[in-house]
Amino acid sequence: MAQVNYTEDNIRSLDWKEHIRLRPGMYIGKLGDGSAPDDGIYVLLKEVLDNCIDEHVMGFGKVIEVEVKDGLASVRDYGRGIPLGKVVDCVSKINTGGKYDSKAFKKSVGLNGVGTKAVNALSDYFKVQAFRENKTKIAEFERGEITNNQKQKKEKGENGTLIVFKPDASIFKNYKFRSEYIETQLWNYAYLNAGLKLVFNGKTFYSKNGLLDLLNKQTAKDVLRYPIIHLNGEDIEVAMTHGNQYGEQYYSFVNGQNTTQGGTHLNFFKEAIVETVRVHFNKSYDVKDIRASIIAAVSVRVEEPVFESQTKTKLGSTEVAPGGKTLRSFISDFMKTHLDNFLHKNPEIAKAIEARIKQSERERKEIAGIKKLANQRAKKAAVHNKKLRDCRFHFSDGPRKTTEEGRLATTVFITEGDSASGSITKARNVETQAVFSLRGKPLNCFGMTKKVVYQNEELNLLQHALQIEDGLDDLRYNRVVIATDADVDGMHIRLLLLTFFLQFFPDLVRNGHLYILETPLFRVRDKKKTFYCYSESEKQEAIAKLRGKAEVTRFKGLGEISPNEFSDFIGEDIRLEPVLLQGDTDIKDLLSYYMGKNTPIRQKFIIENLRVEKEEIDSESEREVMAEEVVEETETVEV
Repeated sequence: MAQVNYTEDNIRSLDWKEHIRLRPGMYIGKLGDGSAPDDGIYVLLKEVLDNCIDEHVMGFGKVIEVEVKDGLASVRDYGRGIPLGKVVDCVSKINTGGKYDSKAFKKSVGLNGVGTKAVNALSDYFKVQAFRENKTKIAEFERGEITNNQKQKKEKGENGTLIVFKPDASIFKNYKFRSEYIETQLWNYAYLNAGLKLVFNGKTFYSKNGLLDLLNKQTAKDVLRYPIIHLNGEDIEVAMTHGNQYGEQYYSFVNGQNTTQGGTHLNFFKEAIVETVRVHFNKSYDVKDIRASIIAAVSVRVEEPVFESQTKTKLGSTEVAPGGKTLRSFISDFMKTHLDNFLHKNPEIAKAIEARIKQSERERKEIAGIKKLANQRAKKAAVHNKKLRDCRFHFSDGPRKTTEEGRLATTVFITEGDSASGSITKARNVETQAVFSLRGKPLNCFGMTKKVVYQNEELNLLQHALQIEDGLDDLRYNRVVIATDADVDGMHIRLLLLTFFLQFFPDLVRNGHLYILETPLFRVRDKKKTFYCYSESEKQEAIAKLRGKAEVTRFKGLGEISPNEFSDFIGEDIRLEPVLLQGDTDIKDLLSYYMGKNTPIRQKFIIENLRVEKEEIDSESEREVMAEEVVEETETVEV
């Protein structure tokens, strides 16, 4: 082994901003480009908003104004405002803040004094302005370096703080704020802070009934089996119901923080539901039957919560809870008392819950035999087939296997055919990217029961590859990416896969794990330069840059793209389109329209919206013929 010198020269001391910029994952989780709800730019926004929320919780400020435009975000609250003499320190000195005194911020979201410093260090431009008693103080920074430190001056206005920042484009490459994700963030803040008004680009977010409003917004009314149960207590709030969908759907919060990865409080909440239901009905119903199709939300407030990462998406605390209880006993006692009382007072709802449990029990027993055989086939197939080319992350015994950052980086591409999967397999990052290869078109499973997932070999192997058979707790990859050709067949396969996930695993979509891979449609090049274009307009721009003398290649199949080229499209500059599902979307109606037998309605839509790249279709009859072909494609069912 070669000798490596280790001397005083190898020791470095980084200042606060250098460390944040060198290891951003330690502070904000993953980076990303804004295509996922947990990407870094939304964490930056959340860090700023958390401070505003803490002011509101303490009784200061009833309005928060948010504006995002052209990559620049601004947040204005009307709390007490940062003390003017400490404005610069509070945003540029680690371990400086007002939350270390638990009396002042008893149940705060953030307690480590890092949040806004990370925003400052990771922004091209950062501005902080505090308003206190008709005086103001402004400071501006670039990547953590102060560029403008103004003196205090008189200025009339309400007390509060204004933060403006623009994420550093060299860190968050090709980033784009998506209003859907920001609106979800703001709705969650509104649900958890009754009376607080949040205004985002002119749109107001406000809630009177907390988690009851959340479930009402997140569920279509006709899928509920009974009215939502809403329970309130000191430092805890619960809302729950059952629907008709597959899977379990949970929303969990700690001190106003949306814990998207759950944690101890959510685990204890699930346990408490099962225990309470069993005691109430005096029957030992199976856990899966009790929780099947449940839609629930839980919010707790605890002192000095311990999260498993700086992004605060998963609670790790177990001991500290109100009243000196363990968190488990606190949640369990609340549910055993309040949920049990509710069910005694509302026997019709109790009957509806038991009916849903028994239905799940029947369905589970009906497919038990088929499921056992399917699992055996899947295990046998995993030994010798090459449908899944896994990533090394799952075979590592080292520390990367347990890191949140490593888990968030995992991706699986679902491809069609050997040529496409071969190109991606050769070009992928073998550490974190896996490839699952489909054989032909998958089954159109709209309207079918989950029994078909075990009977169909392709779908069964797919659910096993993702480890989602029993929910998302064991989900193997953070991002599930549909990668199909940019032609009619490819679009059809995409639709069939979307139908599969929406029909049987809607929580995978709701939790932001499903994406569509965008690959270039054209390659435009001359002897010196090459441009990859994702649209007709980009193609025309590229041709213009090459002064009209260019070779243009149209990519229709992923297999046509060489592995060397593909590495550019699934690396740092990967373009992913998230599959977004609004909470109140009726999945049955959605799939019925696109994948059902409503041929005349869908055909009319296709005829009116049909676009052809190379030439216009003049004849109405030609348009109808082409539309019929597309309609027939969407109705193909593999038996």
